[in-house]
Formats: sequence, C-alpha cells, structure tokens
Amino acid sequence: MAKSLMVLGTASNVGKSVLCTALCRILAQDGYRVAPFKAQNMSLNSAATPSGREIGRAQAVQAAACGIAPNEHMNPVLLKPMSGHRTQVVLQGRVYETTSARRYLEDRLGAVWAAVVESYRYLADRYEVLVMEGAGSPVEMNLKPRDIANLRMAEEADADVLLAADIDRGGVFAAVVGTLQLMTPRERARVKGVVINKFRGDPTLFADGVRLLEAYTGVPVLGVIPHIPDLNIEAEDSVALEPAGGRAARAPAPGDVRVAIVQLPHIANFTDFDPLFLEPGVFAWFCRRPEELAGAHAVVLPGSKHTVHDLAWLRETGMDRAVAERRAAGADVIGVCGGYQMLGRRIQDPHGAESDAPVTAGLGWLPVVTTMAAEKRTVRVAGELLGVFPGLPVTGYEIHMGRTALDAGGRPFARVRRLGAEDGLAADGKTTEADWAREVQAGEVQAWQAQAPQDLAAADGAVSEDGRVMGTYLHGIFDNDAFRRAWLARLRARFGLPEPAGPAPDMAAVREAALDRLADVVRRHLRMDVIHGWLGPPSGRAEARQSGGGERR
Repeated sequence: MAKSLMVLGTASNVGKSVLCTALCRILAQDGYRVAPFKAQNMSLNSAATPSGREIGRAQAVQAAACGIAPNEHMNPVLLKPMSGHRTQVVLQGRVYETTSARRYLEDRLGAVWAAVVESYRYLADRYEVLVMEGAGSPVEMNLKPRDIANLRMAEEADADVLLAADIDRGGVFAAVVGTLQLMTPRERARVKGVVINKFRGDPTLFADGVRLLEAYTGVPVLGVIPHIPDLNIEAEDSVALEPAGGRAARAPAPGDVRVAIVQLPHIANFTDFDPLFLEPGVFAWFCRRPEELAGAHAVVLPGSKHTVHDLAWLRETGMDRAVAERRAAGADVIGVCGGYQMLGRRIQDPHGAESDAPVTAGLGWLPVVTTMAAEKRTVRVAGELLGVFPGLPVTGYEIHMGRTALDAGGRPFARVRRLGAEDGLAADGKTTEADWAREVQAGEVQAWQAQAPQDLAAADGAVSEDGRVMGTYLHGIFDNDAFRRAWLARLRARFGLPEPAGPAPDMAAVREAALDRLADVVRRHLRMDVIHGWLGPPSGRAEARQSGGGERR
C-alpha cells in the first residue's frame, strides 16, 4: 500500500497544484513510483485519459510530471460548473449526473465517496507514493462535515500533510494560524510541515517570520518557495486569465501576429492556447469586450461548458459583430469545440441537455449542424489535416456532448482516428502524453493511417470555402508544432508581417523543461530530506538522485 503525502492550502489559489506537480517530478526523479491524486476537483479545464475518461487538467499535468499516463482514478470526482447553479458531476471519468450544488453537497457522502475511496485504493495498490492535493481550504466550517477533498481524505489515506500558504496575497500569519486553529487536535497532528509559497525578494528577510510561525504553531516551516515567473505549466483555474496570471503581460510589438481569444463566460480548456503565448512574434490576448478585438489578425472562439448560453452572450455584447468585422478585414476565425459549434448553422438540443431552446441559430459561417447528445465523447485522437494544410499530422483529444454533422459538399478540417490504449498510450504505462504526441509528429505512430478501416477514420471539423474560418473538436490543436507554424506563416504572408527573430518552440520540449525547472526551484527551497524521512527509501531505479533538500529558511 502506498504512502501518501498531501498538500492542503489555507485558501484557493495558494499554489497547491503547482507544489504537487513539483513534488511529483522530484519524487519521480528520486526513484519513487509516484502518482497524483485529487479526490475532488472543480474546473472547466479537463483532459482525456487513454481509456477515454475525463479528469482535471491539473492531474494530467501531474501525471506527466511523474512520467506516467493519466488515469481516471487520479481525479475520481470532477465538478464542471454550468449556468443556473447547476454542476455536471464527472465520476471516475464518466458523467454521473447534472445537479444543483446543494443537492451534490447533501449526497456526496454516499456513492460519490465510495468511488473516491475505490479510486484511492486502486492507485495505492499500484504505486509506492501518492501525492495528494486538497481543494480550497480544509476548514470551510459550513462545508467541512461533508468535505471529501481535504481532511476526510487525509484520514482515509493516513497521509502526512503539508500546509501551503500564499505570502504574495498578504495575511500569511493569520492564514496559517487560523487554519490550524480550526482543525481538531487529531487533524492538526497530521500537519507535519508548513510551506510558504510565492515569496518575492530576499527570503532571508522572512527568517523572523519562520521563527514566529514555528513558535506559535509548533509546526516546522519546511520551505519558503520563491515566486516563479513565466512558469509555462498549464493552469487549473480561470483566475489565471486575469492580468496577474501573466498572459499578455507585454505590449504588442510592430510586426507581431495578433491573436484575440474570446473569453467566454463559461470558457473551458483555455490552456489550449498556451502555445500562442510562447511563440516569438505573436501577441495573444484574452478579450471580453468587442473593442478589444481591434487589430486582430486572427480571432479564436474557445471551448465552452455552456455553448448556447455563451453564443447568446456573443450576440448580447456585440462580440459576434466584432468578430464578423475582423473576418471581413481578412482575419482568420478558428473555433475549438464549443467555439466550433457556434460557427455552424444551428445547434439542436432536443433533450434539453444545455438549454430549453430546442434549436438555436449559430453564426452560420461553417456548413455544419450540431445536435446535443446525452452522452459525452471523451477520447484521444490522431490524424492528418485536410483542406488548408493537407497532410500535416495532428494529435489532440475530444471532450464534448454535441455531435456535429458536415453538410454535403462541406470541407472537413482533418481526418482522424479515435484511439484507445492499444494505439500506443497504455493506461498505466510509462508512455506519457508528451511522448505519444512527439512520436505522432515524427511519423512514428501511423496506426490510424496505415491500419484503420474507413469506419474507424472520421472527418473532424470544417473549413470555409475561402479557408479563413476553421472549426475543430481537437483540444490541444495549437500544441501541434507543424500546424501552428504553418498557420502563423499563412497569416504573416497575408498581412505582410515579418518572420520572427527567434525559433518556434517545440511544445513537448517546453513542457518537459518547465517541469524540470519547477522541480529544481522547489527542491532548492524545500526540506526534501525531511519528506524523504517520512516516505522512506524508494524501491525504484538505482540511478535515482536523492538530495538533502533545500536550505532552511
């Protein structure tokens, strides 16, 4: 049975996900067979597993940090907020129900909790360490009796707990002391260390703060982690879209390709567009008002958890007219998932899955019709582009309720095959998402092309007759280096923009380097020797590099 190390936070957005990602990478480097676990996640950023299940994007990133493929048991409960105080509950990767927040809170100690325990035990039987992440604060007293993500889960797993606090937002002493005081003595005994996160400046200036916290709480401060700028690791929460999140922090330069991403009210999987923020010679930004689209060479409509509602928002705000103006000025328009559905002729919802309206008119820029279905499609895909960029290999994943049909004579965006574990990404194997995507890009995984009968190959998306409006269900489309570079080159040629000075990024390499950089920083500032003492020696590879850990702060 695995040993469990859990990171709880004094509040939301204190950096729990990032710290867990760092610990996953460090422990994997140190030879442990390690996996992530978060009992309950609330996020519209999700990922598809090799088995065709859906989990929070943060746990997929943490799995990559461990060097393993994501699995539905790593995040057994995923809550996806919808309009009208409703929430879609995804249980062990499948849609379980759509319900009100109140009803979910009342019901979750039954079948939901049983599934959480089952998933924990599934992973605990297969790995020697589980890095567990809490959710929000563990001492929301009105919610605590039915909270399955924090102290109840720590007790179930017999976990050693690190309590993380964000010093950047202020009030760190009250946050740490107050959180510990609101725990029972039994719960408080599980907290073996405090981690002060996002420290800016000289950490020696906080030495007195460390001594005060330790004297007052009796809990050692095991690390003061510095603020890490430009982390380039996918964010979990939409708070990352705020200016403080770092996106579009620089000003546009003359000659930049300007890409406006519409920030829909129910935007989902916004990390699809991270590669655009890393491209030299590209200025990308999220926008909420029509005037913010001015000067865009391309406009992106992202995924949405509530397509019909967000389409109405486009019209109410005048954003649809602003996008049409940019299209008339020569800009490309790309829709991903829900954004693709909006670009079609109509959205049909005969079962009321999203809306009371049985039919909603789309923007009408692509010759497709979407019908909302009762069952969600969650699957990885590989294929090749058609139409504008024929022959380029692509990978990605689909997560959507709708089924979209291309009208006769319409041009598909790509031809894809929907993949299972037998296609090279085993559910418990060592082939990570990045490894698999790299192999497809290099032409080393061609099963979808060479072996797939026609009934397994399917058209994806659509392209307008002039090639300037494109829609696709492929999340992760911009992670495909060949497509991204070809698309940007076409925009530069159309608008007479210069080639960028720097090389285009290899996204798989960028993500791996970001994980290593995060691990290196956290290793230097966290007492890993203490944590190794809790876990005991690894049974993993002989070349594993254990370290004594960070400096005492």
